[in-house]
This record gives sequence, structure tokens and C-alpha cells, in this order.
Amino acid sequence: MSEQSCLATNDWICGEYLRSRSQELTDATVQHIWITVASVLIGLAVAFPLALLARRHKRFAGPVLGLTTVLYTVPSLAMFSLLLPLFGLSAALVVTGLVLYSLTILVRNILAGLEAVPEEAREAARGMGYGSWRMLWEVELPLSLPALMAGVRIATVSTVALTTVGSIVGRGGLGNLIEDALPTFFKAQVLAASVLCVLLALVADLLLLGLQRLLTPWTRVTRARPEPRTARIRKTSAAVEAG
Repeated sequence: MSEQSCLATNDWICGEYLRSRSQELTDATVQHIWITVASVLIGLAVAFPLALLARRHKRFAGPVLGLTTVLYTVPSLAMFSLLLPLFGLSAALVVTGLVLYSLTILVRNILAGLEAVPEEAREAARGMGYGSWRMLWEVELPLSLPALMAGVRIATVSTVALTTVGSIVGRGGLGNLIEDALPTFFKAQVLAASVLCVLLALVADLLLLGLQRLLTPWTRVTRARPEPRTARIRKTSAAVEAG
């Protein structure tokens, strides 16, 4: 008697599913990637001026940080319901919601990075005749990149996970596959979509880490090579003789 197909037995790991649904998996992954990238980039474009506003005018810092924190606490279902009259059942609805969720992470990290810039660096820039905008782009922003990139990494990984929630309006990337598989508990589809989602988060984080290291070479710590044992013995002997 021939063995049953892994699809028929509903196995967790099923090569036949991956072969027969490869195009479906590819389309869902591509949609997941572009929604994530668009959300993070737009979030960064919105968060940067908000962080500048909070830093330059301290009276706005509390309201800006408070508002972004409140937005992050709104349940995703409620968030999409509130945005639905404006955007309808579209990808823009999901992207806007994800942008709002990313602000609390991005604004705080950008603000923390700018405030961590040493005052000596600002004083040196002023002494060289730098104006406020030139100082921002050529001094403060480069020195705040480690904190900024850390925020982008956290926001990206978080957005990869939150994108799946967009399946409630049919724009959830890999989340669509998970939601479609749950009523019949299609194990292979749930596992494949979940694993791909985790892999996307890991790959995105590694790529951003590489970009961070490329943009901030001064943060790399070069460990000094230990002295050879013979050199240490000579130094010890010389010290003894001198004493």
C-alpha cells in the first residue's frame, strides 16, 4: 500500500506543500516585505521631525512622547477600525496603522541619540562657525546614528510581526496564510508562514546591523593583541633588575 501524501495526513513538515504552493508563499512574502519596508520608512520620516521638535522645544517633549506611547497601546483591531473610514479595506490602512505603532520606538531612540551627543562636539562645531542645521546634519546626526539605528532595528522587527495583523483586512502578507489555515488547522501552511515570518525578522535585523556597522565605523572596538609570553618575561626581568 502506497504511503499517504503529507498533505492528506496534515503533517507539520510537508515538502509537497512547499512545492505546490511556492507561488502563493512567494506572493505573501513579497507583500509582507513591502508593507514592512513602507511602514518603517514612513515612520522614520514622521518620527524624525517629531524628535527634533521635542528636543528643540522642551514643552512639546511630554505631549509628543505621551501621544506616541498612547498610540502604541491601542489594540490593533481598534486601530484599524478607527482608520477604516479614512482608508477603506486597503494596504494604506495597514501601513498607516503600522506607522503609528512604530512612532513610539523611533521617536524615543532618535531623541535619545540626539541628546547623547557630547556638548564638547557641539561647542567645537559652533567654534568652527557651524549653524544649527549644518551642526545637525554633519555633527549631531552622525553621532546619534547608533541609537537611531537601534530604534530602526527594533521597529522593523516589531513591524514584521505586526504586519500579520493586517490579515483582518486581507493585507497581512504571511498573516493571510496563517489566518486562512486556522479554520481547518492546516499545519504545513501555519508552520511555513510562521517560519518565513521569523526568518524575515532575523534577516532584516542582520541587514540593518550590517548597515549600522558600515555607517558607524568608529563604534567598532578593536581588541588589542596580547603580548607574546617572551616579551612579558623580558619586561618582568628588566623591572626586577632595575629594582
